[in-house]
Amino acid sequence: MYVILFTCLTFTNVSSQNTNFKSAGDALLVVLPLSAFAATIINNDKIGRKQFYKGFAINFATTTILKLAIVKKRPDGSDFNSFPSGHTSITFQSASYLQRRYGFQYGIPAYILASLTAYSRIKSNKHDLLDVVGGAFIGIGSTYLFTTSYQKKHMELTFSSGKGSNYLLGFNFTF
Repeated sequence: MYVILFTCLTFTNVSSQNTNFKSAGDALLVVLPLSAFAATIINNDKIGRKQFYKGFAINFATTTILKLAIVKKRPDGSDFNSFPSGHTSITFQSASYLQRRYGFQYGIPAYILASLTAYSRIKSNKHDLLDVVGGAFIGIGSTYLFTTSYQKKHMELTFSSGKGSNYLLGFNFTF
């Protein structure tokens, strides 16, 4: 939870100093992946860190290859690297990693900040809706390829039913 608090405070600081949404989106491009990485350090989660690295690498490679392969002009006309939105794919990969690995209490605030990043890309006229939706899809998809839930490794709840009215409920916690 401290990671998300840090992220929210950083976003608030950026937006209060500079009301330009583009700058906020640029800051979140760095803050969200650093927050996801910091969560692996805080939780001493070496397996999760490797999963984050893999998801980040696949996301970055896929986004870069698609930007080179799909020649789409940006709404502001500055270049032809519009699809998909790299800012959006990176922030949504980070948000989905936090949600998938550590739960919705981390994921929901991170998804809100990732959505603000996507909105900032549209508002700054760098991308259209298709670009940011594509970036979000790639970011979330790259997380789901490699990331498992942190909680499942430590807790397990089982239920069995036998003949008649025999039921068995089990709880296993691994230290």
